[in-house]
Amino acid sequence: MTRPVRLLLILVLALGALAPVAWAPGTSPAAAQQALDYDTWHDVALRAEAALDAGAASTDALEDLRAEVVEWRQQFLEAQDTNAAAIQSLRDQLDALGPAPEEGATEADEIAARRVELTEALANAEVPGRTAEAAFRRAEAIVRQIDTLVRARQAGELMQIGPSPAIPALWPVAAEDFLESVKAVAAETETQWSSDTTRELFRTQLPFTLIYIAIAAVLLLRGRRAMVWLTQTVLNRSRGRARWLAGFITSLFQVVVPVLGILLLSAALISTGLFGLRGQTFVAALSGLGMTTFFAWWIALRLYPLHEDAPRPLAATFDYAGEMRFDVTMLGVLVGIHYMLSSLIDYETYGDGTKAVLYFPLLVAFGFLFFRIGRILMRSVTLSAENAALDVTFAQRGQRLVGQVLVVLAVAGPALALVGYLNAAIFIMVPTVSSLAMLALLRILHDIVVELYALITRKTAEEAGQALTPSLLSFVLVFASLPIFALIWGARPSDLLEVWSQFNAGFSIGDARISPAVFLTFIVIFAVLFAATRLFQAALRSTILPKTKIDPGGQNAIVAGIGYLGIGLGAVIAVTTAGIDLSALAFVAGALSVGIGFGLQNIVSNFISGLILLVERPVAEGDWIEVGGHMGIVKDISVRSTRIETFDKNDVIVPNADFISGAVKNWTRGSSMGRIIVTVGVAYGTDTRKVEKILLEIAMNHPLVALDPEPAVDFLEFGASSLDFQMRMVLRDIAHGLAVRTEIRHQIAERFAAENIEIPFAQQDIWIRNPETLRLGKAQVAADEAGPGDTSDDAATVSGSTSDEVRGEDTVDDAGTDGEQT
Repeated sequence: MTRPVRLLLILVLALGALAPVAWAPGTSPAAAQQALDYDTWHDVALRAEAALDAGAASTDALEDLRAEVVEWRQQFLEAQDTNAAAIQSLRDQLDALGPAPEEGATEADEIAARRVELTEALANAEVPGRTAEAAFRRAEAIVRQIDTLVRARQAGELMQIGPSPAIPALWPVAAEDFLESVKAVAAETETQWSSDTTRELFRTQLPFTLIYIAIAAVLLLRGRRAMVWLTQTVLNRSRGRARWLAGFITSLFQVVVPVLGILLLSAALISTGLFGLRGQTFVAALSGLGMTTFFAWWIALRLYPLHEDAPRPLAATFDYAGEMRFDVTMLGVLVGIHYMLSSLIDYETYGDGTKAVLYFPLLVAFGFLFFRIGRILMRSVTLSAENAALDVTFAQRGQRLVGQVLVVLAVAGPALALVGYLNAAIFIMVPTVSSLAMLALLRILHDIVVELYALITRKTAEEAGQALTPSLLSFVLVFASLPIFALIWGARPSDLLEVWSQFNAGFSIGDARISPAVFLTFIVIFAVLFAATRLFQAALRSTILPKTKIDPGGQNAIVAGIGYLGIGLGAVIAVTTAGIDLSALAFVAGALSVGIGFGLQNIVSNFISGLILLVERPVAEGDWIEVGGHMGIVKDISVRSTRIETFDKNDVIVPNADFISGAVKNWTRGSSMGRIIVTVGVAYGTDTRKVEKILLEIAMNHPLVALDPEPAVDFLEFGASSLDFQMRMVLRDIAHGLAVRTEIRHQIAERFAAENIEIPFAQQDIWIRNPETLRLGKAQVAADEAGPGDTSDDAATVSGSTSDEVRGEDTVDDAGTDGEQT
């Protein structure tokens, strides 16, 4: 099965799976309109507006009221399409009647009566939709007012200033309040034990309680170490591509087993019946402490493994791994303590001073760990940057930024609490820990994606890490985690639902509304038609066109034209099927076309030129052409440019407009025949008739030289040093022109040598003025170099040798006659 066929089958199956969702039968607009009770909605709206005007309702009450209004708003949104088909039909009928007559003009009575009838029917049909739209806008306004009020309250709580924990007078009060809570838990337990029913229940449940406690103790004390040993055993014994994934799956039990022990211990304690409401709250908070601790410890092991040779997802040397594991685990402990403290404060009625004193040591501990972790993160990236063998990646730069933020928060959080902004301090410290946990999970998920991709594609982990697909999947995971980050930083679930509702509602361009359903329909239909076009192109290229007499260039032009036509028709059909009204976009398209026309005029020109090249085909793939000073073979013709491979094996991209507006020399278009010219010169005195005959014989005897037209030899001219001849030959295949020229020249050299015909070369006569001065100057120089003890005979000898060197091939008269040549 070919790739296009597989793609088409996948898209058809996807379309079949999505069709029930997109076109599932449901409540019709008319039925929805009949189900709407506008009187009830009016009462709900009045109640909501009254609550907003008073501003005294609690936040929980406002949230409940908002949820009710949002439900009404969704019904109104669906009811806006009531009678949509009938309205469109009436508008089409009115358009068929033509424009209404101008003032003072008349039209036929039947047409006028029909126009009045249709106009009245159209007005009646639009009433339900317009009523629903008005109610929708009212509900929308109420929802916005509620959101504004709730956000204002949240901001006010954050900026609320209370007593500073640095005031010594608050410490005894806070200690006394905390001890009272502990005493209250003990009193509740004593009260429960004093009940006969509780004691009987305790004795009945004691065996099961002891079994639960024993199992929990084993899981807590031995389970973690056993799972660490199991993970290392799996990693040591596993081989192949699934080794990392097997180790990761096994490592999950390092969290599951201790958490299961915590849950069993909590169940055992609660089953005794000895704890009241405060005690049960404390036991539940204690379970939360254990869960966050073990979860943080597992994350620390995944990011900073125990063994030095194990891969580390984050940039850090092995020397810092132990510190980071400890600090990350302690963050989990602090989060669990914060959960316990928040549960206690929510149950008790502590004053603001007690809350500030109880929270301040916790915030200081958070700040201390933030500072340590931030410094290590920044230092690790710095060490990676200093190592010439490592490049600082985008992830490592993000790691350094996180470290810088943690250092700032380490100081800002406790400082805010110290000056009395306790809520603001908690808001920036605790969500930061949750955000760090989410970032760590995303990093671990990225490793899982890379390993799965490597396992599926049978690549190494390093190769998979450099591939595009894992990066795109990781980006999708990051995008999907944004709602979680929003919830961590204080966004309400209703805010996310509001964003989702707005996303589903889409946006309007003119009278056209673009929603996710419309967009999904467009994408699926266009993808199916695009795959069908590619499938048809593949069939044409491999099955149909090769059986015709069309040349390869024409076949490529047909296949390319079918592709452009299929894409255009697919886009139009997809737009029509999705229900997008193109007429509503005409004004926007017209406005954009002006700017696009100026900015993309060169691209459009090249596109049109490409279409002309495909239709007229002055140039085809495989042609030997010369355009714009570039010569080579045409390798590909696209809608914007043409790729030429030069004889130096370089690719030259030529805009298609150059082929239409400029001159193009095509050496092989229509015929591969072409003419070559070889020029040669012979010495003066050579028999010219004999030379012409020899050259003609050489040309006639070459196998690639065409005999029709016959080759010709021209006696060109009397050159400066030779008699010049020119051979004109038409080759059957001009692509062999260079090889033929070379062979022809070899044969000329061989025949001329056999016939004693000389091929002259350029000669020059040298005229020397005052040769005696030149000889005397050379002799004087030689005498000076020889020294005063040398005889004149030596100097004369030097002078004579110099004279011979000067002559060279052109002799000079020793008598010294000026300008005289011998």
